[in-house]
Amino acid sequence: MIKVDNLSYSFPQKNLYNNISFTLEDGQHCAFIGTNGSGKSTLIDIIMDPEKYMYDGSLEIDPNCRIGYVRQFQELDKTKEITVFEYLAEDFLKLQNEITAICTEMETSSDIDILLEKYQQALDAFEAINGDDFENIIDKKLNLIELIKYKDLNISELSGGEFKLIQVIKAMLTSPDLLIMDEPDVFLDFTNLNALKNLINSHKGTTLVVTHNRYLLNHCFNKIIHLENMELQEFDGGYIEYNFSLLQTKIELQELAAADTEEIERTEILIDKLRELATENAEQFRGKTLRARVKIKERLEERRIKAPFVEIKEPNIIFVTANEVEEKTVLKVNDYNVAFDEVLLENINFEIKSTDKVAIVGSNGTGKTTLFQRIIKNYDPSIEIDKDIKIGYLSQLQGQTLNYSNTILEEFFDIGFKTRDDIKEYLEGYNFDEELLNQKIGTLSGGEKNLLQLAKISETGADLLLLDEPTSHLDTYSQIALEKALKRYKGAILMVSHDYYTIANCMDYVLLIKDKKIRKININHFKDIIYANHFDKHYLKNEEKKKALETKIELALRDNDFLLAQSLSEELEPIIKLLQN
Repeated sequence: MIKVDNLSYSFPQKNLYNNISFTLEDGQHCAFIGTNGSGKSTLIDIIMDPEKYMYDGSLEIDPNCRIGYVRQFQELDKTKEITVFEYLAEDFLKLQNEITAICTEMETSSDIDILLEKYQQALDAFEAINGDDFENIIDKKLNLIELIKYKDLNISELSGGEFKLIQVIKAMLTSPDLLIMDEPDVFLDFTNLNALKNLINSHKGTTLVVTHNRYLLNHCFNKIIHLENMELQEFDGGYIEYNFSLLQTKIELQELAAADTEEIERTEILIDKLRELATENAEQFRGKTLRARVKIKERLEERRIKAPFVEIKEPNIIFVTANEVEEKTVLKVNDYNVAFDEVLLENINFEIKSTDKVAIVGSNGTGKTTLFQRIIKNYDPSIEIDKDIKIGYLSQLQGQTLNYSNTILEEFFDIGFKTRDDIKEYLEGYNFDEELLNQKIGTLSGGEKNLLQLAKISETGADLLLLDEPTSHLDTYSQIALEKALKRYKGAILMVSHDYYTIANCMDYVLLIKDKKIRKININHFKDIIYANHFDKHYLKNEEKKKALETKIELALRDNDFLLAQSLSEELEPIIKLLQN
């Protein structure tokens, strides 16, 4: 078990936590969520290495607790000549070799007692990670994610997504008491994401996973920890249930707040009247009545509900074309080929019209990002771009479009902003507080960097958006805001994404990469493919119904129509139950 009690911590630039508390019980699968930059990764660092941080409050972890950790970013070493099995078995083989070395030393040493102690410690460590059965355990994990065929393949030959799954398996193999993963889903294709889901659900120990992925959130967790506005809320239950609970709380709290506001307004009117009457020559009771009413008003204002988790601000993402949109071809690809050690794509042909919204979908390592790079550099004779259009580009390699050594202020001065106030006002819409403007971009979270990319693109007036994994690292509120912006945008979009929610909700059609070719499929066909591999056939339809009802509830709350909001909430409840199954 882990227990955090009244923990507070601050950076020089901002306060992160204010007396936050939570517990993780043995065997719980916990999702750790919160808006970008709220301090999730920092809190994980504190759990991993508390001695490194000066914080207030207490953090209780059993000193014998074995922690497995999957980092947010870990590059694949393409030069490492080691097989997948050897990589996964490193800890087991190390202990085996240690035990063998001790036994060899015992044959000739006179100091047998010390060696016997070392031998027993090594045996205990080997037993703790089920070392006697490690080959069988590795095979079972590889079979679970359908990568057993790669067992004898060099680790350097894996795609980035496959390597991420292997990292997760390696962290699980040592039977940690607590497994921590920081955004393990980033950039995973659909197949690998499903494999990650299976791995998480197969793990019997306690897990703490930072994720914004809606598929994992909906299918893998029985506890939610939500960090927001320096405060933390914990919920025993799944993510869909948690969101429904938040919505019901919002209805209740807003109704109470509205009633309090009405009572405060009535009390203020009465106080004003009493003040007119309570002159020096007025009767004494009127002065007493005035003081009583003032106290009532103060009590009402004090009890007014504050709910940081109920009103979470979405960034205001807006894409606008600088030019009037004309019906024409803005991008044409003719007989395009790409190869490195092997051919990835060959004889590719497609074109994008000025209002098309298109997603390129394919497995990790099929050449999607390379295609984007060549479009941006505009040197490949197979790629034709209309000379009159402006391109906005979001890269999954964020350092390509952001200068990490710049402050946020410097970055936006560089693109033409004239004053600090202009930058401050503009970036407030993207949830960047003024205190962050002097922060180096390289120190921001992955989600904050992506929001900055989106903010820069919004200023370009681009006619064609090239978006390479735009929802990666973004919190769920920013993902939803991005989807709204994509739907409203009048220009053309070409997007690489593994986020099927965004694709299904926002795109006109899909370019599917398979067997080194690209074929055009409509959204309904794409949904059928997703249903076949990931969902019950009604899942996405129920998601759409859920979203439509939630929107109606928000509108009802805006009009203070609490009866309608509650009625819609009752309609929503059976859909929530369907999505939980």
